[in-house]
Amino acid sequence: MPSEFSHKTRVLNLSKLSQEIFDLLIIGGGITGASTARDAAMRGLKVALVEKHDFAFGTSSRSSKLIHGGLRYLENMEFKLVFEALAERFLLLKTVPHMVRPLSFFMPIYKTGKSKWLITLGMWLYDILALFRATGFHKWLNKKKTSQKYPFLNPEGLLGGFQYYDASMNDDLLVLEILRSAHTLGVTSVNYVEAIKPLKTGERITGFIVRDRENSENEISVRAHQVVVCAGPWTDMVGKLTGKSWKNWLKPSKGVHFLFDLKKISVNEAVVMNDPTNGRISFVIPRPDFGTGMALVGTTDGPTPANPEKAVVEKSDVDYLMGLLHRYFPHLQLKTSDIISAYVGVRPLFGHLDEFDKNDAKSLQKVSREHHIGKGLGGTVVVVGGKYTTHRTMAAEIVDESIAAWQEAHHHGEAPVLPNVTEAHTKDPINPEATFEATRQARQKAKAEKADIPEKLWSHHGAEAYALYQIFKEKGEPLPDVPGFPWLATQLRFAIRHEMTIHLADFYFRRSSLYATRVDQGLPFAETLAQVWAEELGYAPDKIPAELARLHQAIDAASEWKKIFE
Repeated sequence: MPSEFSHKTRVLNLSKLSQEIFDLLIIGGGITGASTARDAAMRGLKVALVEKHDFAFGTSSRSSKLIHGGLRYLENMEFKLVFEALAERFLLLKTVPHMVRPLSFFMPIYKTGKSKWLITLGMWLYDILALFRATGFHKWLNKKKTSQKYPFLNPEGLLGGFQYYDASMNDDLLVLEILRSAHTLGVTSVNYVEAIKPLKTGERITGFIVRDRENSENEISVRAHQVVVCAGPWTDMVGKLTGKSWKNWLKPSKGVHFLFDLKKISVNEAVVMNDPTNGRISFVIPRPDFGTGMALVGTTDGPTPANPEKAVVEKSDVDYLMGLLHRYFPHLQLKTSDIISAYVGVRPLFGHLDEFDKNDAKSLQKVSREHHIGKGLGGTVVVVGGKYTTHRTMAAEIVDESIAAWQEAHHHGEAPVLPNVTEAHTKDPINPEATFEATRQARQKAKAEKADIPEKLWSHHGAEAYALYQIFKEKGEPLPDVPGFPWLATQLRFAIRHEMTIHLADFYFRRSSLYATRVDQGLPFAETLAQVWAEELGYAPDKIPAELARLHQAIDAASEWKKIFE
């Protein structure tokens, strides 16, 4: 049975925050904060992590859900970034096989687009920088073969297309997997806890007063020898808490995605859409693992408010992506009413707002996707930018920088001596229960017991599908079979017990794709799931109406963009 990482863990961790002194306090529970916590704990450091919202609430659950080297970064000559990303892609495919899967891509080439020979060079570079370790090597398909493969692709000016390989992933669940691993290493992680005021020893920040958002009267002083800000698009907001002299680090960029029923855009590999007006690349990505099968379309790259919580899907975003779809797939006659859901994420790119044209999309694309780690006010370490794919190596750099900052503070008599720091083995499997071998053994065990476990659960959870079976045997399943979501209530119980799910919206939006993949947004199951939620968290039935209202509010906010077309 997986280790507990639940609401009970959260209560215990809140107590630890108030009573213990930590080596590192990490602010931010997205992919950067989670992987930094795991790396630091592996080195023997005592780590606390606080997240204002749910884990992976921000950018880390609103990406294109790809693990890729970044083919387009070759245009900017960012060879080091691409090489590192391709090496990490290879590693993730091995260590998290239930969340990172090989994915074939197809890039149509048109007469009016980029030079075929230039792209050929890029494809060879991509294979070489990957050390030829992709699922397959790139290949060229002529116009006839391309038209046979995609008869609904726009034939006007079509020359053919390139096939190459990268990978898809579940971004939000990968964050949870890393946090669960960090928990087993001793990290004290808590969601719904907001950093509100720094604690200082002299001029050095040595902790934060944090507020438990589940109990607004509960404020805790968290002491730490080193504070690390991994707050993504909230970085400048946290930075301003550290001092009046804070200067903004971010050049935020907004990315919007849509989800369509896969039957509407019937692709079996990701199709690359190149916008000739600005050179931007977008994708149509098949996600048969989302619900009953989805096509994920995105993304945009545009200016956004400094407050990431004010970023919304606008008509211009819808028009842009629908325009690309109509350009590439005119015969499908897609309509905005075909969009099942949409989401917006904010990229926390490094750069000062006044250095760029706020309304120039090309200017935004020139902002490097490489991360930036530096010193903030009061001796804090701050990180912005970066690619999801390279989170592991980025985390190692952050911990190195944190250790260096601590050593410098110790040299000046502002911090105690650093504890013995060991080597981090972050190349090991994140979850030993989800490796190919562990899953094979669990399948054999289930077969011996004649346990009929839905295949989707094996694919989604690896060997932990057997743990869901045990919950299913214990509690039963109050819901009828939901297409695309087998044992739905059982999955909620697992998420509460092992993924620190505090609210129904956490489950609807980040532990499953229930909201994003259903026309009814999963609301027909809400009352039954709310009863399961209350039972698991030990709440009285009178708590259910408020929780359902909270879920409806989250769904209404996420669906606000639809009013544009009413």
